Amino acid sequence: MAFQTIFHKKSGKGGAAPGGQRDWYLLDLSATVYPTLQRRNFSSVYRLSVLLKEPIRPDVLQKAVDIALKRFPTYRVAIHKGLFWRYLEPNSRPGPFVEPDIANPCMPMYFKAGNRYLLRVYYYDRRISLECHHCLGDGTGGMCVLQTITAVYLRLLGNQISNGYFVLDVNEKPDPEELEDAYMRYANARVCPPRPAEKTYRVRGTPEPFHTLNIIDGILSVSQVNAAAKKYGATITEYLNSVLLYALLARQLQEHHLRLYPVRIALPVNLRRFFPSRTLRNFITMVYPSIDPRLGDYTFEEIVAQVRNFMRYYINEKFLRGDITTNAATRRNPFIRVVPLFLKDIVVRTFYRRVQDKNSSAGLTNMGALKVPEDMKPHIERFDIYMGQPFSSRTNCAIVSFEDTLTVNFASCIVEADVERLFFRKLVEDGIQVKIESNRSFQEE
Repeated sequence: MAFQTIFHKKSGKGGAAPGGQRDWYLLDLSATVYPTLQRRNFSSVYRLSVLLKEPIRPDVLQKAVDIALKRFPTYRVAIHKGLFWRYLEPNSRPGPFVEPDIANPCMPMYFKAGNRYLLRVYYYDRRISLECHHCLGDGTGGMCVLQTITAVYLRLLGNQISNGYFVLDVNEKPDPEELEDAYMRYANARVCPPRPAEKTYRVRGTPEPFHTLNIIDGILSVSQVNAAAKKYGATITEYLNSVLLYALLARQLQEHHLRLYPVRIALPVNLRRFFPSRTLRNFITMVYPSIDPRLGDYTFEEIVAQVRNFMRYYINEKFLRGDITTNAATRRNPFIRVVPLFLKDIVVRTFYRRVQDKNSSAGLTNMGALKVPEDMKPHIERFDIYMGQPFSSRTNCAIVSFEDTLTVNFASCIVEADVERLFFRKLVEDGIQVKIESNRSFQEE
């Protein structure tokens, strides 16, 4: 039986529901960590963007946001602290307000700013961008919000746009399953597998001034990337993970360390592929494909083979169920449940900084091939995803495709772009044409 994530009270300020009741949403299993890690120069914010074929009309976009967000109750919320946990409550304050885009996206999202909303909507030329705090949901939920806003916007301009895929019907009530903490429904393995914890290679770089987020986008052809991946007997995801491992490994060797460390990627897996759920909240877990250069020199073909075998061995229903069961064990522990929130924060923050953050060299997420209703396709050029500000000096990489356009979006907070340069050089060597866009200036060596 799913863990109930919604309960009711009859009193309290704001967010009143019919009959004098209001809904409160416990943070889902993943979301409990993100507010704990909040600090002045870090906030777990990601960005999703859609590039249309006509310039954006901000007045119409604001109307679309106001209409569409009524369909997403777990995104129209504010976060609050309780004695033992944080929770979300409906936010009836004005907003969120559409704003012109900024040079450095994914700025920290302070919980009491912006009328307490945990999302932002920006526009620039033909682009609509949605920024969400990760405690609301993962990229799948965020993409539903973005595409539904975009569909309503296009309808307000007089276009006929159908519902389907990530475009939800704004006139229907949310399915209760969209609001659930799906982790707790499926965290029922009979064992809690241990987690490997080993120090990995970390990219050394010059920190940028607060809050500077360096963006480098690579725009590729899906057919070309697929052809390159097939040469190595890999899928697109396996191939691009291998290229990033290759770039990180080459960067470590360039630094001439006295001691080498494993190179490991933090790769989110969308659990909806394996466990049926319509939740719009977080429902992902992490796997860590890696290469250990202490075992010897690796050719690129060997890296691809290792990544392919790793992903086909670990990314399946049995291993993933065990992983989320391990995650859920702490929430179900009766002792931990009654520990005051400030003590939980101290423990989680310390563990993440000293152990979890050192467990990977970079992050990579692949949302795969996005689909939209047929009558929406002519209005869209491409999508972009940014994982946002890294917790420490590293680069994060996000991949998404639409039709034959695949975008690789790097985001980092260091001056050096060596990993990104090595990544795109390898793609070019494999016969893939790459168009580079960036919010920074850099020169090819």
